[in-house]
Amino acid sequence: MNTTTLHHFHIPVLGLGYTIDTPAKVARFGISSVISITDDVVIESMRAHYSKLLDHPYEPISERAEDHRARRITSYLDLIHEMVERQMTTLRALPFFEDNELSKYFELLPDDVPVKQLYLKMMDGEPVDQDYLRSQLVAGAIDVNIMCKVDNLRTDANGDLLPEKYSDAIAALRGFADSKLSSSVVLSAGYNPRLYNYVEQLPDFLPDEEGKLKKKIILKVSDYRSALIQGKLFAKKGIWISEFRIESGLNCGGHAFATDGLLLGPILEEFRTKRADLAAELFALCSAAKNYPVQPPQLITVQGGIGTAHEQEFLLEYYAMDATGWGSPFLLVPEATNVDAETLQQLATAKQEDYYVSDASPLGVPFNNLRNTSSERQRETRIAKNRPGSPCYKKFLVTDTQFTKTPICTASREYQHLKIKELESQHLSEEEYKAAFEKIVVKDCLCEGLTTSVLINNELPLNHNLSAVTICPGPNLAYFSGTFSLAEMVNHIYGRVNILNKLYRPNMFINELHLYIDYFKKKLATSSSLTAQQAKSLQTFKKNLLSGIEYYKQLAEQFKKESNEYIAQMRAELDNAVMTLNLPSFNPCPTV
Repeated sequence: MNTTTLHHFHIPVLGLGYTIDTPAKVARFGISSVISITDDVVIESMRAHYSKLLDHPYEPISERAEDHRARRITSYLDLIHEMVERQMTTLRALPFFEDNELSKYFELLPDDVPVKQLYLKMMDGEPVDQDYLRSQLVAGAIDVNIMCKVDNLRTDANGDLLPEKYSDAIAALRGFADSKLSSSVVLSAGYNPRLYNYVEQLPDFLPDEEGKLKKKIILKVSDYRSALIQGKLFAKKGIWISEFRIESGLNCGGHAFATDGLLLGPILEEFRTKRADLAAELFALCSAAKNYPVQPPQLITVQGGIGTAHEQEFLLEYYAMDATGWGSPFLLVPEATNVDAETLQQLATAKQEDYYVSDASPLGVPFNNLRNTSSERQRETRIAKNRPGSPCYKKFLVTDTQFTKTPICTASREYQHLKIKELESQHLSEEEYKAAFEKIVVKDCLCEGLTTSVLINNELPLNHNLSAVTICPGPNLAYFSGTFSLAEMVNHIYGRVNILNKLYRPNMFINELHLYIDYFKKKLATSSSLTAQQAKSLQTFKKNLLSGIEYYKQLAEQFKKESNEYIAQMRAELDNAVMTLNLPSFNPCPTV
C-alpha cells in the first residue's frame, strides 16, 4: 500500500481505544493515524466486531493460545490493512463531478499540493487526465504505538514466568512486525533496552537490497538530546529512525512528560539548526552496522497544543517541520475517533477549568484528565463505600512490589487496601492522614477506562461489566466546543474555516509556558525541604524557562501572518511570565 501521504498532519494515538480503528475511518482520505496496540483484549473484540460487519472469516484467538498477544495484534492489523485496501479500490472506481468520497478525498487535501491544484483546474473546466488523478490517490499510514514503559513479563498457567519474548511490549512489536502493514511503530514513554534490542531481530526493520524499509520506527521525543541519544542506540544496531516526533512535554493529551523547563520553541530551534547533522551522524553509525545502499529519509514532526492554521503554517515554514500532529481536537470528530455519547457531550460542553493534570496514572506520571467523567464518579463511589481501588484484570500497569512478590498495580483494590492498612498503623494526625490517603486513592484504572468508550460506541460486550470511561484530552481542547465533521476539522487545520470557540486563546507557545509555570509552582509547593541538589535542579528548571522566554521575545517578529495587536499581546504575556518567575516564591533555595 502506498502511504506517502499528501497531508501535512497526522492524528496521533489517543488513549488505548479512541483511535483503535481510526485508519479504517480516515486512511482512505489520505490521513495518517496511530493505533495503540497495548490492549490485545479490546483489539480482539474489535477484530470480532469488524469481521462480523464485513462478513470476514473470524477465528477467535484465546488467551490460552501460544503467543496469543502477538497473534491477536497481527490479525487485527491485517484486517485493518485489508479494509483500507478495499476502500482505496472502491475510491478509485468512483466518478468525478459527483458528491462522493472521491471528491471528498481531493477537497480535504491542502491547497498547496500539486494534485489538489490539478483537481481544482478540472473542476473549473480545464482538461485534466482523470486517470492520472486517480493514480495519485494514496492512503494515510496505518501506524501503531507502543508505550515502552508498559512491558510486563507474563506467566503461564502454572504461574511461571514466560520467556522475555512474550513480554507485553515485545509481543506487541512482534505482532506489528508480522503484519502485512508497511508503516511505522511509534515508540513512546521512555527507554526500554529489552525492546530496543529485540528490534534488530526483526528483518522488516532492516533495509532491503534497494535500501527500502518495510517497517519503520518513529521515536516520540521531548528534545534534541533525547533524539540523539536514542537515535544512536538504534543506529549502532543498524536500525534507522525514520521520524523523530517531538511532543510538548505538558501541552498534550495523556501522560505529561515534562522537560527540565525546556520549552517547545527552543527545542524546535535546535532541531531546525541541527537536523542535517543529526541525520548524518546516525547514518554513519547505521551504515557501519548494516548495508544501507542509500540514506533513507528522516522526518521531523511536532505535536501538542497546535490550534490554528497560522500555528500549523508557522511550524511547517519557520521550523521546517515535515508535518504536525493534531490529537485532542479529533476527539470531537465522531467520523475519526471512538468517543461514547455521554463523554462526547462532556467534551463538547467542557469549560477550561474542566481540563486538569491529575495524579491518576499508576505509572506515577502526571496525567491529563477531564473532571466529572464516569470513571471519576466510579472512583469516588468506591471510596464512599469503603472499597477504594479497582479490580485488576488486564495487569498492563502492574509495577509495585512493596507488599507482594508479584507486581501489582497501584490503582488496584489489592494495593490500595494494603497501603491504607499500612497508613492506619502510622498514627498520623487527621490532616496528615487525609493527605496521605488521597495520594493512595487518587490512582485510577486506565487499562479499563481508556478502552471502555470504544466498546460502548460499537455496542460490544463490556469487560467484566465495567462501564466507566476515562478520557485524557490535552488542555488545548478548551478552545474547541461542540462536535465537528471530519471536513470541518481538516478545513480548520488548513485555514479554510475557523472552528475555535470564543474563549481567548494565546499562542500555543504561550499556552505551554503557562503550563510549565503552573507545573513549576506546584513542584515548589510540594517541596517543603530541599537539598542543595534538589534546589539546583529547580534553579535549572527556572533558568530554562527564562531562557525560553527570551527566545520567544526574539521570535515574535517572525510571526508575519499575525497582527500587531497579536504580537503585542504575546510580548506582554512574556513580560508577565518573567515578573511571575522573579517573585520570591519562585526562588528555590536549599533548606536542608
